[in-house]
Amino acid sequence: MASDSSGDISNEMKPHAALGCRVKSGWAAAVLLNGSARSPRLCDDQRIDFSDPQLPGTRQPYHAAMERLETDTKKISRRVEVVRHVTEKSIAKLLAGYRQQNFTIKRAALVVGSQIDPASVANPHIRAHAFEGRLFRSVIEKSLQTHRIRTGVLIERDAYRDAAVILTQSNEPLRRPIQSFGRDTEAPWRAEQKVAGVAAWSALS
Repeated sequence: MASDSSGDISNEMKPHAALGCRVKSGWAAAVLLNGSARSPRLCDDQRIDFSDPQLPGTRQPYHAAMERLETDTKKISRRVEVVRHVTEKSIAKLLAGYRQQNFTIKRAALVVGSQIDPASVANPHIRAHAFEGRLFRSVIEKSLQTHRIRTGVLIERDAYRDAAVILTQSNEPLRRPIQSFGRDTEAPWRAEQKVAGVAAWSALS
């Protein structure tokens, strides 16, 4: 989680904030920014889990042993149901915490590796990853929309470029502030957090 800087303005109403998430299989790096598209501020960053640690199969619901594609539809259905339930709880808890800090979130953006149709993937192992990518993106998006948060999607390889278009800036002016946000948090500020920050910034527009 970000350092105490997000709590310095504790009880006063804060401007609208935007949430960005780099979606991975079973978890996401989440970053909250507020302020304006011209002057964003880091409020929080944390990891959110979308799988049950007591059920390891829920982290990669479409994988069987030895990195193979799971073909047991009953196993998949049970795992997917757990993922949906855990995701709904995790998103609700995250947003409740932000509400307690008086943040109003109207928009979010998710960063994913791709939006490829799993049916178009010939390799079974890669297809399993494609199924999981689609699953976690869709359940997070649905959970956010349940809370009336408009949600967009960015592809990771194009995230800086597409965010720059949305914000009518060039790529480089985005990279410098995103990099500098790492000084405002005690948590790791790696590639996942940076691109989640880019997504949140695009959602501030």
